[in-house]
Amino acid sequence: MSGYSDGYWWSPDGLRLHYRDYAGGDDGRPPLLCLPGLTRNARDFEPLAGRLAGEWRLICPDMRGRAESAYAKDAMTYVPLTYLQDISRLLADLAITRFVAVGTSLGGVITMLIAATHKEWLAGALLNDVGPVLDEGGLARIRSYVGVGQSHPTWVHAARALAEANGDVYPGYDLEQWLAMAKRLYRLNSGGRVVLDYDMKIAEPIRAMGSEAGVDMWPVMQAFRGIPTLLLRGERSDLLSAATAQRMVEGIGDSAELTTVPDVGHAPGLDEPESVAAIDRLLDRVLHG
Repeated sequence: MSGYSDGYWWSPDGLRLHYRDYAGGDDGRPPLLCLPGLTRNARDFEPLAGRLAGEWRLICPDMRGRAESAYAKDAMTYVPLTYLQDISRLLADLAITRFVAVGTSLGGVITMLIAATHKEWLAGALLNDVGPVLDEGGLARIRSYVGVGQSHPTWVHAARALAEANGDVYPGYDLEQWLAMAKRLYRLNSGGRVVLDYDMKIAEPIRAMGSEAGVDMWPVMQAFRGIPTLLLRGERSDLLSAATAQRMVEGIGDSAELTTVPDVGHAPGLDEPESVAAIDRLLDRVLHG
């Protein structure tokens, strides 16, 4: 994927972290801060950047322990509050004080923490298949695979493994789409094997805490009031229930829109037709109110 520059910053505890910076226009619109899910990285937003970069600036960090960012010495720093501290340092380094947060799963939890602590930073927000309450079925599924090492001889083998494990999440995907997902999730190691591109130790806090969020996040919904907010939910999601999503909209009020992406589980890829249309509506609200 061309069209971005690689940037680096230092976390408060001394880790060298990486982000992709896709250039936007010069009309002063706020950048998009794209925060990936638990096992994902900056590459997850390639489809979104391919569509929006040039008009919008996109900043896509690799969280600590993922992809090109350094692994933490202490596994118990793989928690949302530490990620928030890392992102706050990045924003300070880039002198960014207002942006649109695009948060998928764990990235949405970080977005909620931003709303709770620095609401004034948010020109808009996208919460992708995540909320204040995470369904236990989805959490159990996440715990079952996070931190379990995988190794494949070829990219096609990795793609087929993804299809076997996630066929019910993306039932409409073909081999080309599974291959594209594999290229975002895996890397080649020094032995030429295809392996997951994150520190296996990110699983340790989740197994200890039992939840990505860990605290009652319902009061945070009120922080999104008056901020253009899009809630995306996969119709087949096992992490965000339809009832939770509806309660989120009621908590946020008129500035919230809920879009359910049909025949997709956790989490929408942001490139489905319904997602594309909803994101365009969100960005139009950011620009024009």
